[in-house]
Amino acid sequence: MDVVDLGLRDFAEVWELQKEFVERRLAGAVADTLVLVEHPPVYTRGRSARTPSPPGLPYPVYDIERGGDITYHGPGQLVGYPIVDLNGSGLWVGAFIRRIESSLIAAIEAEGIAAERLPGFTGVWSRGKKAASIGIAVRGGVSYHGFALNVDMDLAPFGWIRPCKLESTEMSTLSRLAGRGIPVARMKDRVIRAFEESFTPAVSA
Repeated sequence: MDVVDLGLRDFAEVWELQKEFVERRLAGAVADTLVLVEHPPVYTRGRSARTPSPPGLPYPVYDIERGGDITYHGPGQLVGYPIVDLNGSGLWVGAFIRRIESSLIAAIEAEGIAAERLPGFTGVWSRGKKAASIGIAVRGGVSYHGFALNVDMDLAPFGWIRPCKLESTEMSTLSRLAGRGIPVARMKDRVIRAFEESFTPAVSA
């Protein structure tokens, strides 16, 4: 899996870039690619959202193609967009989401923090708190959108919404869970390693 690290980049710009990657993947012009980024403060609403955005939100709100409801993105949160040919990988959507969860769990546990799935929910949890959210879209068998891992960010903007239909108090960061500061750069390396191990086909002897 190729990796593209964009640093801090505006959501709308990266949203368009994802669509370009999807078209290039469909054409066979690029390999499966993990796009990593942090976004300036922004809210996004997935196609499962059923209620209007709360009035008076201080940051832009984008209605997008992924599954899930409204959530917040901001600095200190590692966002990943896996552009993956699901047909070529033999994965159906549910199995693909489980593999993303497994990769994030491996990356978080490599930092010494217990992580798990919560039955009935999508994402990754630790000690009863949600540390990572997942919502994907698929076009022509190629995935886009992806995950948001709360590493060391301000959680206050979650308090103005019901993130993923949850109470904002259910959200946490890896730094809070660990009781120490965790750099995004270190988690980025752990996530890359976990995704490479999870999405690289085994080579037969």
